[in-house]
Amino acid sequence: MTEFRLYNSRGKALRLMLMCAALVGLGCSLIPHWVSGVLIALFGLGFPVSILRLLDRRPQIIVNEVGVFSRATHPEFINWEIIRDSYLATIYRQQAICLVVDEAFEPSRTKGKFRQGLVKLNQMLGFQELNIPLANVDVDGIRFAELILAMRSAEPSERERLVKHAIANL
Repeated sequence: MTEFRLYNSRGKALRLMLMCAALVGLGCSLIPHWVSGVLIALFGLGFPVSILRLLDRRPQIIVNEVGVFSRATHPEFINWEIIRDSYLATIYRQQAICLVVDEAFEPSRTKGKFRQGLVKLNQMLGFQELNIPLANVDVDGIRFAELILAMRSAEPSERERLVKHAIANL
């Protein structure tokens, strides 16, 4: 089975670390101690996050003939047959692929009222219940959204060819 895997971007993790280092340095040089303490505490948390992203070599997104898997979205593969539509959503320059699935397959219908309320808030912002965040991976969001749409509507025999084409072009 041919798979297309996307990993955490090392460049984005290093950029986060450098930005946090600059803001922690700014916090160290400020005169009011309460402001500097807040800056150091807040942006100092960026160091462990960026180190975890640098060391995490597990795939974030996997695309194959069966479906799509995102570690941040759902613990299992989302089969192509249950995806009705997908679109690219952007908020504050952060892209996400929104997957429209049948109501019978939405994970929140077995969750509590709080989780269902969060899903409604998500939908009011223009997202869906199942979203694949692209913020931590290096991939062109438009081309990846086109791949998701093509895989969704392709015949099972054609999906392997699409995955191989995506490996060569994304």
